Amino acid sequence: MAKLSKNARIAQRAGNVGSGRDHVKVIKSIKDPITGKYTYKEQIIHKDKVAAFFADKK
Repeated sequence: MAKLSKNARIAQRAGNVGSGRDHVKVIKSIKDPITGKYTYKEQIIHKDKVAAFFADKK
C-alpha cells in the first residue's frame, strides 16, 4: 500500500473544489392557495445558494 504525505493529501482536497460535496439537496413545501394541498419542490443546489432558494416565494 502506498503512503501519501500530508501535503499531498491537502493538494488532493484542493483539487476537489467544486465537487459534489459542495452541493446539497433541498426540499421546500408549497401550499396551493385554491385546494390547500401541498406540493414539494426538490432541487440539488450549491450550499451557498440555500438561503436564496428558501427566500424565493415560488
